Amino acid sequence: MRDDNPQQLVSTLWLADHLKDPDLRVLDASMYLPTSDRDAKAEYDASHIPGARFFDIDEISDHRSDLPHMAPPVEKFMSRMRSMGVGDGHQVVVYDGAGLFSAARVWWLFKLMGKKDVAVLDGGFPKWVAEAHPTEDMPPLIRDRHLTASKQNTLVRDVTQVAHAAKLRDHEIIDARAPARFRGEAPEPREGLRAGHIPGSKNVHYETLLNSDGTMKAPDELRSVFEAAGVDLSKPAITTCGSGVTAAILSLALERIGKTDHSLYDGSWAEWGQFPTLNVATGDD
Repeated sequence: MRDDNPQQLVSTLWLADHLKDPDLRVLDASMYLPTSDRDAKAEYDASHIPGARFFDIDEISDHRSDLPHMAPPVEKFMSRMRSMGVGDGHQVVVYDGAGLFSAARVWWLFKLMGKKDVAVLDGGFPKWVAEAHPTEDMPPLIRDRHLTASKQNTLVRDVTQVAHAAKLRDHEIIDARAPARFRGEAPEPREGLRAGHIPGSKNVHYETLLNSDGTMKAPDELRSVFEAAGVDLSKPAITTCGSGVTAAILSLALERIGKTDHSLYDGSWAEWGQFPTLNVATGDD
């Protein structure tokens, strides 16, 4: 078993050993696509890791934007975390009900807010349950806890910055969507979006970074996946996807292989695909 890193990934065994630590905070960050017919909050209410708080990605977002679940203002993030009892000095572990899907988005969000002591539960809730670790259906008792945050602007990119990077080709833009969507052969799930990808971007479907049990592949395997997709790891990277969720899985994988010069395009294809003035590539171009 590889070493756990409480700033990246921790195993179910690590969490089981540390579950009663007073300064541990566990967050259920499950979210699902509408087509999945799953209700993340209802599933949390029925069963979750003991002490876990529910992190609502759609609610803890920037509601001033028309784009889905954009990163919230710093003040809103601090307010929501305080009300959830998550504060300075806490080790945060984030999981989701898919294995490793939306939890990486919340890991990235904490990093964006300047918080370093945050990790994703490798394999998530399915692995936790499969190994017969304890669960509960009661909400945790919460005390307000002060949290300070400072936005790390180098970790996020807007559409203008991504368009500039695509033109200059001085970054590797890496797209986490399924290959058929990347090539423009499958329709976008959001209405009104063109099909295709950002010119010059490379496709690394997030599922290729995961093992069959939902855990993340070992660092040497991750590096091989990126290199096989033609990613030049010597360049700074920008991760993207449909709406900024699975892009964070790429960001976590890059962090795992020791690459720190990466940022996430928060608007992702939900933004790029709607503007006719932005170029779109199809196929493997």
